[in-house]
Amino acid sequence: MISKEMNKNLSINGGIREAFNEARRQKALYGDENVYDLSIGNPSAPVPRKVTEVLKDFCGKKELDHQYMCESGYEEVREKIADHLNQKYNTGYGINNIIMTNGVAGGINIVLRALLNPGDEVIIFRPYYPAYKGFVENWQGKIVEVNPKEDFQPDFEDLEHKITIRTKVVIVNSPHNPTGVIYTKETAAKISEILKSKQKEYGHAICLLSDEPYRDLVYIEEKLPWWPDFYRNTIVSYSFSKSLSLAGERIGYLTIPTEVEDSENVIKAVRLAMGRLGFVNAPALFQRIVGECIDEQVDLEYYAKNREILYGTLKQCGYECIEPKGAFYIFVKAPDNNEERFLELARKRHLIFVGGSSFGYSGYVRLSFCCKYEVLQRATDALKHLADDCRLTAS
Repeated sequence: MISKEMNKNLSINGGIREAFNEARRQKALYGDENVYDLSIGNPSAPVPRKVTEVLKDFCGKKELDHQYMCESGYEEVREKIADHLNQKYNTGYGINNIIMTNGVAGGINIVLRALLNPGDEVIIFRPYYPAYKGFVENWQGKIVEVNPKEDFQPDFEDLEHKITIRTKVVIVNSPHNPTGVIYTKETAAKISEILKSKQKEYGHAICLLSDEPYRDLVYIEEKLPWWPDFYRNTIVSYSFSKSLSLAGERIGYLTIPTEVEDSENVIKAVRLAMGRLGFVNAPALFQRIVGECIDEQVDLEYYAKNREILYGTLKQCGYECIEPKGAFYIFVKAPDNNEERFLELARKRHLIFVGGSSFGYSGYVRLSFCCKYEVLQRATDALKHLADDCRLTAS
């Protein structure tokens, strides 16, 4: 009964799903406290107090409105978000530039639905969030992968080579999943320069789609580039999943600047896609809540502390990895470049990672430090034993 495409995908046991199932299996056998699940990016930092207070307040109102609204979302909420962005980035956005979405994933899908024709190419940078492939295939687009440099910044020469007349969208993600790397202002400027040149060469607009669920999880002083400042045809997809620990509530928004080519019709098309995909509108209650909590954020120290213990332990044990500057992941090189053996040895120590192959980059594994600090404390000895199993040299 099911489609050939979905049947094909059912046979692919994705690494993240596999890690999730392995963690559940081991916890059932050995107990939660004896399994160190560093696989899933499921935020555990406490929700900010104001979010809880606002939720209680709204739920206590007898006349709270749960009806449909404009597919773009409540005007008063979009106005607050526009004002927030204007203050933060010195922009001039209004309510028409903001569309409330069902998280970043919902936002990316409605943008791709609005922009892609069958066969259009979407460029992503390796390693990448695995769901991008499915999002693009949903709308009969074609994925084109660009290689990174050793520091996981984009290889600009490869990007320039991979852009063709069929290129319609380039997706960037910073802070980056799975590496924790941040794209610098210099990186933003260079990518923008290449895209401007290619737009002129091919005579059509290329959309830069910035995927920003980790925008507020940054551990250095350097400010992140605001991509629309560098490149006119930028659409930004943001989520409150990480910044407010609301991953399960599926609430976020798109910013579509007026400067985007044919922005009026782009906004109309994205709004139309919201209905065509069955989202109808973003969740009503949590639109109101994030509107009241737009300046709130989880305690960044919660993740900074986790980052310190995990990265410090890894380097001390002799693992090869880059210090993450944002998000809550560390991308670790597998000893002898043998990803499968490393994952197998880790599982024997009850350590659950996700293989780099899931992110289009074999020979590595991703570790998440968004779990509770106590889990990382207990995982320290297991990581040391795993390093011995791999015959790593402690620093």
